[in-house]
Amino acid sequence: MKTLDQIASELAGYDPQALSADMVNTFLKKLVEPVTELEESGIFDALNRVLAADIISPINVPPHDNSAMDGYAFDGAQLSPDTDLTLQVIGTALAGKAWSGTVQRGECLKIMTGAIMPAGLDTVVPQEFTTLKGDQIVIPAKVLQPGDNRRQLGEDLMQGQPALSKGELLTPAALGLLASLGISTVPVLRRLKVAYFSTGDEILSLGEPPREGAVYDSNRYTVFGMLTRLGCQVIDMGVVRDQPEALEAAFVQAALQADAIITSGGVSVGEADYTKAMMKQLGDVAFWKIAMRPGRPMAVGHIIREKLADSSCAKSVSSTGSDRRGAGNAALFGLPGNPVAVMVTFLAFVRPALMQMMGCTSSVPPLLHAKSTEAIRKKPGRTEYQRGIVSTAPDGTLHVATTGNQGSGVLSSMVRANGLIVLHHGQGNVAVGDEVNVMMFDGAV
Repeated sequence: MKTLDQIASELAGYDPQALSADMVNTFLKKLVEPVTELEESGIFDALNRVLAADIISPINVPPHDNSAMDGYAFDGAQLSPDTDLTLQVIGTALAGKAWSGTVQRGECLKIMTGAIMPAGLDTVVPQEFTTLKGDQIVIPAKVLQPGDNRRQLGEDLMQGQPALSKGELLTPAALGLLASLGISTVPVLRRLKVAYFSTGDEILSLGEPPREGAVYDSNRYTVFGMLTRLGCQVIDMGVVRDQPEALEAAFVQAALQADAIITSGGVSVGEADYTKAMMKQLGDVAFWKIAMRPGRPMAVGHIIREKLADSSCAKSVSSTGSDRRGAGNAALFGLPGNPVAVMVTFLAFVRPALMQMMGCTSSVPPLLHAKSTEAIRKKPGRTEYQRGIVSTAPDGTLHVATTGNQGSGVLSSMVRANGLIVLHHGQGNVAVGDEVNVMMFDGAV
């Protein structure tokens, strides 16, 4: 595992006091390492797990040529571009049972969706395209081509073909694909364990009475939601006061149980030094000022488990059987305290890093393109993440508008938004109609 100084030496122009958003993600890619422990997971428990090995299709899907709809199956070579086709109906093929018999020229078979196509038949006409005259159908000219409405053997997957790849995140569609192959269990990487807590004497937990100068903690709940959606095993450590002993106990407990630690608050200039001092004491940590809005202050690094050996708290955790010493160090992400800044820095930086730690090969979500419906002021030299509402215009293009007040404490604007407008480092003012990038929330928040 590389030290922070080693990583910094590999990055041209690295300046912790003025770090671009792109360099943050580049740094974090070098900082974190994926988990390696494997598990077998039943398909019902595999959602949002990461595949630990390629899945090779053991069968052809579909296993036979079959009908894509209800209609009539026949030999498509009989179709003429200029003449209606009349066919004699000689039987019915049902799904789940092969039809035995032979269909001659001038004949057809009534067929249900999914039924096996008998030998010699390659085309299905939907029943609504036909005119039924007794036991005959008439197919108008020019409504079909040979081979229409037939699903071919192995059209989805051929036996021996890769179906899913190592490092893929198992989505609902992937679960369905596994089931279609008759696969009930899959090898996955174990779930990532992430501990998180909020810091500050001014933070109230739910259930505490209000007091002057204090605010209720929202960050624990937004972080919990985002981690849960990511499929992590979450360890909620509550609110930790600005006291050295309390902070040391929290970091030790978190580091000995989790792969990664997320904190909120205590990393800004002018805040109490206890959080930053404890991070330095127990780990290899860098404190950044990121050229971004909202956000800017962030701490990253590792809590070094070897440094925790003499802690009485470490001995207590060890006795519970959840001690992870010897399993590498715990990655640390110290986020700012403002609610929106926490969510933005998580989505922009922490989420991709955690997905990399999960072993996921595609950790960076794609950015959409949308036209701005309003002018947005922006100075080059920092990346801005503005809360936006994306909608579809009558012509089918995507449009986006801001939610209004972009203050880093306006959490209600994150509820109204369905994505973040990403205004890049070198980008200037945005005019009405200009195209901008959008990071959508779906699946993340």
